[in-house]
Amino acid sequence: MTALAPQVGWRPACEALSVSRATVYRRRRPPAIARPRPRPRRALTPGEHAAVVTQLHSPRFVDHAPREIYATLLDEGQYLCSPRTMYRLLAAAHEVKERRHQLRHVAPRPELLATGPNEVWSWDITKLRGPVKWTYYYLYVILDIFSRYVVGWMIAHAESARLAERLIAATCETQGISPGQLTVHADRGTSMTSKAVALLLADLGITRTHSRPHVSNDNPFSEAQFKTLKSRPEFPDRFGSAEDARAFCHPFFTWYNTAHRHGGIGWLTPAMVHYGQVELVRTARRQVLTAAYAAHPERFVRRPPEPPAVSEAVWINPPAPNVRPEPRITDATGSPLQDQRLSGSTIDDLEGGRHLDTPQNEATAVGLAALTSGVRQ
Repeated sequence: MTALAPQVGWRPACEALSVSRATVYRRRRPPAIARPRPRPRRALTPGEHAAVVTQLHSPRFVDHAPREIYATLLDEGQYLCSPRTMYRLLAAAHEVKERRHQLRHVAPRPELLATGPNEVWSWDITKLRGPVKWTYYYLYVILDIFSRYVVGWMIAHAESARLAERLIAATCETQGISPGQLTVHADRGTSMTSKAVALLLADLGITRTHSRPHVSNDNPFSEAQFKTLKSRPEFPDRFGSAEDARAFCHPFFTWYNTAHRHGGIGWLTPAMVHYGQVELVRTARRQVLTAAYAAHPERFVRRPPEPPAVSEAVWINPPAPNVRPEPRITDATGSPLQDQRLSGSTIDDLEGGRHLDTPQNEATAVGLAALTSGVRQ
């Protein structure tokens, strides 16, 4: 622009380059000199400014709000400035924050440790979209965090504390949970924090814990399981009815428990870990790898291959280093389990249906047979 304009003029140059003349003239104009802002006549003098700051930083008022300081000084017959001026001075020093010395109620960080199945369960509820907009079905899922085994699930038309109570009771009965054995973790949804569920867990002798408010990663195992569910290629965009949702969830959870090789448990199925088949499967895998190493040792450069290991401890929020672990936060300890079984532990289809059976793990048996036959050959 500066090279073309002296030859043809500014207007033709701007038209040739499709540049607004107003923009060119504005940018060529020398910048305006900033005028110093005049000092207001009502402003505090430097001495008054220092006196207010001294009072704000004094040990007497360091944890008081400016309006409280203002009122206290007035009662003592002293006026320094208005509360708004105090806030303005604090803002200039980047000190506008909570000054009051008061107790802050911070929710405890759940630190849960599971070293075996049926020690810590995690449960949550997710929405499944119905046939039309704003209609949903609710999927309740209870997951064992050590084995990733889905011990109980249910489809319902609404999120209900009573349905959650009956699902938990039926699941505990199916898994043979004894008092003092189990911790159940959930987020802070209305069903999870309901009085009905709290009383049930207390009656069963089960410890309950909750995620911290506004913390999204305190219940990671349930969230990851829901992601696996909704990432399946056959997962529909909408379900036509609750029966359609149950028809989808039955084969999915059977596949998830008995056929899905999970990366968090050494690429075993949840059923293998939950029902104590870890060493049997790893031994069969080790035999296959040993045979492969004997046939072609040059293909394994560093060391003989080993099957993936299974973690001996699973944490929700492991403690920081050099801190003695507190495996469980006791929120409510229940009374001993009564000899009489809870009535109504079965949930019929009208209330949402459930799938709590203990599979015979046919897929595991077939897989072990294939591994064994491969080793023998």
